Amino acid sequence: MLSLPYKMIPFLLSWGAMLLVLLRRFSAHRRTAIAAGIVGYACGEAGAWLLFHLYSAEVAVGVMKSAVGVGFLLLWSAAVIAIYRSTGRGFPSWGESVGRTKVFAGGIALAAGVLMGGIVACRLAGTGSGTIACFVAALAAVVLAGAAFVVEEKLPDLFTVSPAGAMAALVSLLLFTSSSIIRLDLFAPLSMKVMKFAHDFVHQFFESMLIPDHLFIRSYLWGYIGLLFGKGVGFWGALAIWFIPVLLILLSVNLERLPPVAHIRQGAKRRKMVAAAIENRRLRLVVPALSCVVFSLAVYRSTFPAVEYWDPKPVPVTAAANGEIVIPKKGEVDLEDGKLHKFLYRQNGNQARFMAVMTPEGKLTVVLDACAICKPDGYGQAEGSVVCYYCKTLIPMDTVGKPGGCNPVPVPFTEKEDGVHLDAVALVNTWTTTVQSTTRVKEEGK
Repeated sequence: MLSLPYKMIPFLLSWGAMLLVLLRRFSAHRRTAIAAGIVGYACGEAGAWLLFHLYSAEVAVGVMKSAVGVGFLLLWSAAVIAIYRSTGRGFPSWGESVGRTKVFAGGIALAAGVLMGGIVACRLAGTGSGTIACFVAALAAVVLAGAAFVVEEKLPDLFTVSPAGAMAALVSLLLFTSSSIIRLDLFAPLSMKVMKFAHDFVHQFFESMLIPDHLFIRSYLWGYIGLLFGKGVGFWGALAIWFIPVLLILLSVNLERLPPVAHIRQGAKRRKMVAAAIENRRLRLVVPALSCVVFSLAVYRSTFPAVEYWDPKPVPVTAAANGEIVIPKKGEVDLEDGKLHKFLYRQNGNQARFMAVMTPEGKLTVVLDACAICKPDGYGQAEGSVVCYYCKTLIPMDTVGKPGGCNPVPVPFTEKEDGVHLDAVALVNTWTTTVQSTTRVKEEGK
């Protein structure tokens, strides 16, 4: 609990930066924007806290994750519109007028505040003093709002923020704050989705084109095709999806046309107007450029999360003469303590790595330390979930023991009074089949 205030610093700094962007973008309605932002933050914190306690953490996290995902999709829309406008075709006049109204400014600030407050509540609600921590965070948010209001007044008038630039800044800050919560992080699931799409596409293409029997496919081409099954295709594909919107916004600002000056007879006045327009355009590149940096930080925090995973060293086990493995419930490890426990069985050159854990429903389950679609890099446990070390996918604890997706492969077992009983032969066969099916193709594209 003592380290909690330090962990909240990135969240609060992101909130302050978000308010600065909102105030500068809606400088004509500063009081409306700051008031709506504060109200939104309070509503977001209270709403997420209620979801967390009235329903479950998964519901609260699911709602907030979906909302941030919608924000990212809206960023894509803003980037496309910005590129369209940079061609000089403009946009409907009603859209311009709506974007300058007090209601629009308040609505955007309210939505941004709700999302930021909800993310903070998801971070604090599960702690030992979640209610008090949320209240303190709300007070700190109000203080920062006042500071942002004062700081924004001191910024030069020439420094403006375009609509698309403001959208990039808001979304990047939301993604950055959510990336520090492994259950709210969007980049790792995006990488997994891209990797799965590449795998499915290649698989369907192989089947439809009958590639294994095709006359024009040489054996050396399989090495290149194997690259599509590697982990890198998901990471680099996700990076492209992640950065393209903000790069398009940077391009759109750079492509904006200068104001017409042909009607001005005085050369000095024309040059002064053009120089001012160029300077203003350069300043409007600052916010999208900083947003690109924030996007990069979000990727870094997702790839190297500041979370200590519970990843115990596998305990060696042996089988009895009848080929049965027995793990006591209260032996070297306590199987009913809610933590993930790993075991390693070796015999006659064969081996299998598996785990036992008590789910939140109070059911003991046994699974492989591997899934049916990823390389067997294993799992760690953190924040009520297990995470696949290969693709960074989070699996809620209440689904461990169920087949499908990136869930650990279930292992047949029998629970008795003295402990958990497994068949050694069935365990080794399940491990061997799983590892062979997930390693064969992926090793070609590693």
